[in-house]
Amino acid sequence: MSVLTRDEAQTRAKLLDVHHYAIALDLTTGDETFTSRTVVRFTARTQADTFVELKPAELREATLDGHPLDPETLEENRLPLKGLTAGEHELRIDAVMRYSRTGEGMHRFTDPTDGETYVYTQLFMDDVQRVFAAFDQPDLKAVFDLSVKAPAGWSVLANGITTELGDGNWQAATTPLISTYLVAVAAGPWHSVRTEHRGLPFGIHCRRSLAPYLDPDADEIFEITRQCYDRYHEKFEEPYPFDSYDQAFVPEFNAGAMENPGLVTFRDEFVYRSAVTDTERQTRAMVIAHEMAHMWFGDLVTLRWWDDIWLNESFAEYMGYQTLTEATRFTDTWVDFGVMRKGWGYDADQRPSTHPVAPEAVDDTASALLNFDGISYAKGASALRQLVTWLGEKDFLAGINTHFARHRFANATLADFIDSLASATERDVHAWADAWLRTTGVDTLRPVVTRGEEGTYTLQVEHKGSRPHRIAVGLYDLDVADEGRHLVLRERLDLDVPQSTPQPIGKRPTLLLLNDGDLTYTKVRFDPESFKAVTETLSGLPSPLTRAVVWNALRDAVRDGELPPTAYLDAARAHLPHETDLALVQGVLAFASAYVTDRYVTPEQRPAALATLSSLCRDLIRRTEDGDNPGLRLIAVRHCVNAAAHPDTIAAWLADGTVPGGPELDPELRWRVLARLAVLGATDEAAIAAELERDPSATGQEGAARCRAALPTEEAKAQAWEAMFTRDDLSNYLFTATAQGFWQPEQTDLVRQYVPRYYEDAVALAARRGPAIAEAAGRWAFPDHAIDEDNQALGQACLRDADPIPALRRKLVDQLDDLGRALRVRQS
Repeated sequence: MSVLTRDEAQTRAKLLDVHHYAIALDLTTGDETFTSRTVVRFTARTQADTFVELKPAELREATLDGHPLDPETLEENRLPLKGLTAGEHELRIDAVMRYSRTGEGMHRFTDPTDGETYVYTQLFMDDVQRVFAAFDQPDLKAVFDLSVKAPAGWSVLANGITTELGDGNWQAATTPLISTYLVAVAAGPWHSVRTEHRGLPFGIHCRRSLAPYLDPDADEIFEITRQCYDRYHEKFEEPYPFDSYDQAFVPEFNAGAMENPGLVTFRDEFVYRSAVTDTERQTRAMVIAHEMAHMWFGDLVTLRWWDDIWLNESFAEYMGYQTLTEATRFTDTWVDFGVMRKGWGYDADQRPSTHPVAPEAVDDTASALLNFDGISYAKGASALRQLVTWLGEKDFLAGINTHFARHRFANATLADFIDSLASATERDVHAWADAWLRTTGVDTLRPVVTRGEEGTYTLQVEHKGSRPHRIAVGLYDLDVADEGRHLVLRERLDLDVPQSTPQPIGKRPTLLLLNDGDLTYTKVRFDPESFKAVTETLSGLPSPLTRAVVWNALRDAVRDGELPPTAYLDAARAHLPHETDLALVQGVLAFASAYVTDRYVTPEQRPAALATLSSLCRDLIRRTEDGDNPGLRLIAVRHCVNAAAHPDTIAAWLADGTVPGGPELDPELRWRVLARLAVLGATDEAAIAAELERDPSATGQEGAARCRAALPTEEAKAQAWEAMFTRDDLSNYLFTATAQGFWQPEQTDLVRQYVPRYYEDAVALAARRGPAIAEAAGRWAFPDHAIDEDNQALGQACLRDADPIPALRRKLVDQLDDLGRALRVRQS
């Protein structure tokens, strides 16, 4: 497939004005393909040649201004338009398109629970070409009219309000000017719940089999939606720009959600079939807030080219967390951001694949797709939080409202945005942007505390890096009335880094914490006295956001080889039993299990590390026996299952259907226990089949695939490998589930033969099945538990000699860097 380059896009944007698309989709023609008819009206500014993109199963007919075009001239995904004259034109395309099973284009899914079928679009970047013909670049916005013929009993959702015309025919309201990648359709026998807010229709939709789980949460979802909607209208002078607001929870979705105007699509794991923590509900609420922010940042004002993806994602990320904090019951969302989301950015920014938040040159769409990572989301949001701290929220909001007014229903660049901000402030925003948005890597701040005259102290911050930071410095003393178990905030100082002079801090605090409040993006270290205080009294810090900064600092120190991974486990063992914030417990245990016990400790250390984790989880379970904190208990039970080194206890839970004292084992916990029993060789195919009969849902199918791949037999591993890398019939979700089960630290010897096979097979698979499966193969099927130099050498040879497609290459670069880091941590 030919990818669109920036130069080609700029040339075509100078040539064309695209006015209108009329798209007719027929979804009644079979299980494998659908019919797509497109009429595009556009104007050419001068005489020239250009092309339109589409990826059909069959191009049946194409005409330009009534004259036939030869379908045989379609080369890969480009149909040439030769000899265009200046003036208006009409292009007609009649094509047969393939349904997708990988979450790209028009994805088709049949629910194993009831046999009902659903389709939905995900047209991001260049996948619109899988559904209809288009001049597919973000700065050729147009008006869209969409009609759909659907099977009887289906309903059709789209960017605008849809009307059923009879005989399965549906018509969507005409859109305002939007980019091609934002067009959306979702069709099937949806279960829908509808309401209205401030005169605007709101709807939430899911598969029928999920209706019993959506309905109890409908009020909560609508409440969050209303609260965010109202808060955005307080912040933004431009009103919501579309005619309705639908939120569809769709199956086998590759992202968390997609900001299609008027029809946001979410992965339907956000419809909870099993018990979840309040932090997980907060995550769903944040995604709702994030996607709604996109209605302005991305949909109303759209990037001109993909180098400015941060203008979409960083803003939606920042606004999502900030607005949730301001407008809903979730007032501590920045804690979750700090302990979970921010690490994603730090990790990505220290790999060879790092890039600026706003890179100056993204040459083509394949390169752009790789930048949807922790830098464009978490680092960019952190940068904006620092910008608001430096600029002040009043000037920040004035600048973005100027931006909306200048570029509504159009496209904008970084330069446009910075100019809008600069119009609202005296500060040098251009210099700030150069320092923060055009650079890579993570700064590190380290305190140097010096004793002065009369027992007073000063602070000098060692600054490794180049960015300016406005931070808070927390000075904490022991609470002597509480026998030294807690720390109290004496003072929080505002400090600009780099410093011009040392900062007086009075008497020596027990703990000096840089970046208290987590208002900037940097790694922080402790002076020796503060590190001692952290190890002894971390759980005694008064603010969960302060504790998040400390846990992040410990995490970074482990990853950088400055703190033994066992010391991190010891800190978790000492302090998590006293932790009250669920996001912190969830985040610390996630790092402790996925990285410390599974990668950073040596095989000889692993049994003791798992025992520490198990002991910690049992403490948390005992702490919650009175039923006062079911969320904390659920987190502890999950991790107790994951860390089980012996099957007896968790097998008894599965047999009894409950953990003693609760909770009862819902489907998620049952599959989790069964997967761990599979790893330990304490279950078999008959038990997996019986569990699948008990839970034949899509989630159950994934659970069974994960368990089967985890069985410690040569036959099970061979079957899983064939399913992933040979048959090509697994959907994106079933592929991921199989990959998650395959590699296990306990089974290193059993799967050793597959490590060299992975590289050759993954390269071939990615070339056949495309970016979505390539990303899954690189993320989930990579042998990340083979922490050795042989695996690293195999990977480097693959990158050098095998020419993997960009999506897989990026994942391999990242995985191999993480592998090298794990080796260094083990050797430190």
